[in-house]
Amino acid sequence: MGMRRFAYVANAVAARSGKLEKVALIAEYLRELDDPDLQAAARFFTGNPFAARDQRSLNIGARAIVSAAKRAWGFTDAALSGRYRETGDLGAALGPLARPGTDLSLFGAETLTPALLDGLFMQIAGASGKNAGKTREAILERILRACSDPLEATYVIKIVTGDLRIGLREGLIHDAIAAAFERTHREIHRAIMASGDAGEVAVAAKHHRLDEIHVAYGSPIGFMLASPIPFGESYRELDGEAWFVEDKYDGIRAQAHVDGGIVTLYSRNFNEVTHSYPEIAEALRSQRHRLILDGEIIASRDGKALPFRILQARLQRKEIDPSLLEGVPLQYVVFDAIAIDDEFLIDEPLAERRRRLAGVLLPNERIVTAPFDTLDAGAEGTAINERFGAARERGNEGLMLKRVDAPYVPGRRGKWWLKLKKELSTLDVVVVAVEWGHGKRAKMLSDYTFAVQDGEGNLLTIGKAYTGLTDAEIGELTTWFLAHPLRPEDATRRRFEVEPAIVLEVAFDIVQRSDLHQSGYALRFPRIVRVRDDKPVSQIDTVADVDAIYAAMLEREGL
Repeated sequence: MGMRRFAYVANAVAARSGKLEKVALIAEYLRELDDPDLQAAARFFTGNPFAARDQRSLNIGARAIVSAAKRAWGFTDAALSGRYRETGDLGAALGPLARPGTDLSLFGAETLTPALLDGLFMQIAGASGKNAGKTREAILERILRACSDPLEATYVIKIVTGDLRIGLREGLIHDAIAAAFERTHREIHRAIMASGDAGEVAVAAKHHRLDEIHVAYGSPIGFMLASPIPFGESYRELDGEAWFVEDKYDGIRAQAHVDGGIVTLYSRNFNEVTHSYPEIAEALRSQRHRLILDGEIIASRDGKALPFRILQARLQRKEIDPSLLEGVPLQYVVFDAIAIDDEFLIDEPLAERRRRLAGVLLPNERIVTAPFDTLDAGAEGTAINERFGAARERGNEGLMLKRVDAPYVPGRRGKWWLKLKKELSTLDVVVVAVEWGHGKRAKMLSDYTFAVQDGEGNLLTIGKAYTGLTDAEIGELTTWFLAHPLRPEDATRRRFEVEPAIVLEVAFDIVQRSDLHQSGYALRFPRIVRVRDDKPVSQIDTVADVDAIYAAMLEREGL
């Protein structure tokens, strides 16, 4: 029942297209496992080496993985690069190059099991000191030498990279655990969201102990996401339902866990960011209840939100000096309650969560509750647009529209929450470099670096975009880019420069000064609107055009 069995089950799941087939295969496998292997395998099927609540990481990059694999198996760069170009997946590229394992004696075991692999991952994550990198790589090499066949090696590497790629969405893992141990999807889903550990929940379900799973403070929960709707004259998306409307804040989405005197802040990608916002953490310590809150950290002065670029001075700072605390005053605007004490609220309707939040949150100078209104039934587009304009006057980005009966759905982008914002402007740019995509776009050149021109026709980069075009459009462009590399020998690279001929119209929310690009500017949230076949490169926008957009933006902001 080792990792070889896990690999064959995962491969069988990848070969099936039907959800029920995938669930049945995993459920049957999970029922076969003892508790240690069950706990590890359930986690691995999420595509990650650790539980979602676990802040540890393996901290092993692709270069280190390839280096360890070369020492374990011996192969040429040419053999690997050809397979990687074909698959776009490091596990699928390296696995077939594996040699049968012979070093299991190093572990004192007959086979590499999920539980044994889990323990070795903990050793890798725990490596520290000046030789930590070498230690991590050495343990990984031992793991690879222990793989019994290419398929097992493939899936071990996929887990290491956190990219399983077997068509297994999060909900199907929940279904499989439920099916394996005769529980409902809702029971498993709630338990995993509360605990942040699919492995722990699988073992609890097996032994009928789900009622012992409690809210895990200090373990981030997936954020509920909103779907964008275009700014216009009417909004059919709102017909027939009751909605709350609130400002869309232009800050940093943050989940706050308040557990007595311990306050932890998490960003949208689950990174702990408490150290970056010490005044927010301190302000939350006065709360009387244990809370998990959802909200936005914004820069604010005299009751008006400041532009996001002001807040950027606080991002990714390990130390915040007093002048920065004073110069960039912050507020945490709370708009949802995920948990209160031991009550997990994700299944409660938004109206009830709002009511409960109002009853327990103690506001202060730093912590405020997001104001909201109920949208009148049949509200006209003009009324919504007036609200939008008022939100922009307050310094905010736009509007959020949330169904009154919406549950809190972690990690999902559906129609429960909608966001309405207006793009700042568009630029006509030319593609100067391309990069192979990831996931379903691994075999397409889908990431485009683009440029504007200076007054003399020189091209200066200003950004990179990978959203907005259809797969069909990207497929056509991939064919063209492969035929038009700037240097023929570069076409085999993951990223390469191309002949500057493809003109795109790109929309964006904000333009800001930046040393990252040659133009001296960067675009926030760039999105490709269309391919401009009608426009020659000589007519793309210039740095002077960007200067004008930037100056107008500052004028509107009163800066």
